Amino acid sequence: MTTSRTRSEPRPAYQCDACGHQPPKWLGRCPECNEWGSIIESTMTGPVVSGRVVSSRLPSEPARPIATISAAPAKAVPSGVTELDRVLGGGLVPGAVVLLAGEPGVGKSTLLLDVAQQWAAGAGTPSLVVSGEESVSQVRLRAERLGALHDRLYLASESDLGAVIGHLDAVKPGLLIIDSVQTISAPGTEGVPGGVTQVRAVTAALVSVAKERGVATVLVGHVTKDGSVAGPRVLEHLVDVVLHFEGDKHSSLRLVRGVKNRFGAADEVGCFEMHESGIVSLADPSGLFLTRYNEPVPGTCVTVAMEGRRAMVTEVQALIGAQVQGSPRRTVSGLDSARLAMVLAVLQRRMEKIKLHDREVFAATVGGIRVTEPSADLAMALAVASGALNLAMAPHLVAIGEVGLTGEVRRVGAVGRRLAEAARLGFRFALVPPGCGPGEGDSPPKGMRVVEVGDLQTAVQWAARASAE
Repeated sequence: MTTSRTRSEPRPAYQCDACGHQPPKWLGRCPECNEWGSIIESTMTGPVVSGRVVSSRLPSEPARPIATISAAPAKAVPSGVTELDRVLGGGLVPGAVVLLAGEPGVGKSTLLLDVAQQWAAGAGTPSLVVSGEESVSQVRLRAERLGALHDRLYLASESDLGAVIGHLDAVKPGLLIIDSVQTISAPGTEGVPGGVTQVRAVTAALVSVAKERGVATVLVGHVTKDGSVAGPRVLEHLVDVVLHFEGDKHSSLRLVRGVKNRFGAADEVGCFEMHESGIVSLADPSGLFLTRYNEPVPGTCVTVAMEGRRAMVTEVQALIGAQVQGSPRRTVSGLDSARLAMVLAVLQRRMEKIKLHDREVFAATVGGIRVTEPSADLAMALAVASGALNLAMAPHLVAIGEVGLTGEVRRVGAVGRRLAEAARLGFRFALVPPGCGPGEGDSPPKGMRVVEVGDLQTAVQWAARASAE
């Protein structure tokens, strides 16, 4: 009975002494250099990959102590677009590859054309935009409309990877934008452009070129119906930064959300507003999500939502319709329909004066923002209670907290940051969960009164008291 060879034992191998080729078995003629009688047997040790022994070789650069390595080459360079720099962690890192994905028509090309112009104007090196979907004349028309014309901004329309690298040799840019990676094909690689094999090969080649030449690279990616990045999952692993560009076509608000970032926080959010003349950064977007009333109106309440690390004061509106027979409608816009149904059930069960089982309820946010986190439950409940009781909430009131099925108000995160943002915008009264108010020795934000409420009924009572003040 023969025993299998252990991993530690030497393995017989064959090698051509003329060219170094290692065939899996002995041959009379080397298939690589066609030399007769050059295959010799040798005993080699080492890992085996696809039937071949991988021998050690001299590395291209020796390993060094980490303290002796300079971090200066990886210092971020501001792109000139403040909100994008916020998400990137300060700017674009030379040699880094960024994947920006978003739905068609959301404004990816518009944003990146502005980034290319800002880079050409301020970074001191050229920027190159390679479009595989549009001609250079079409891109020029958009650039003229946006005012993004600059002598160091170069355009090219290519779909071949070799031609893209040729443009890199000629222009020597500091920033390369590929719009989009699904339209570029790699010669010698099987599959159609946009296929899994092609996208993987193109991305791997561009990442290698970016690292070798120190070129900051931005790849535009398509998305599928469920909002994920189209193509192989390895695409997101190859790049350094993954950003999602979100926005409703019927709203001017656009959000750039960080999903992966090797150079900064991965949960940052940048806010933009789309205009006919282009896209602009919004350093203070909270004003978009509020409505100013001359007189208090029933059915509204203000909360503070967290988009990544960013606190955004948001208004929640609720409208209680007429009584209907059968199943009344529950319609939401910008909110989670499941959480609204839960809040309505809690109000119906825990508040004797509120009867909603046969009433239509419509709830929405202002400005196109989408709020799905549980911290908006209390504001949603107060807005519905305000509409049902015809009781206008105080315009200076803000409510933060999650509502449980027993009517209790639960703790949420980042309450201090939320209260600071509300106080900055002039809100003077805040309802928060127990344990989320200022601790012993701490003081609330200047000019704001913070009240901890343990259940929904107490919150409604305090809200009514605040409206009377």
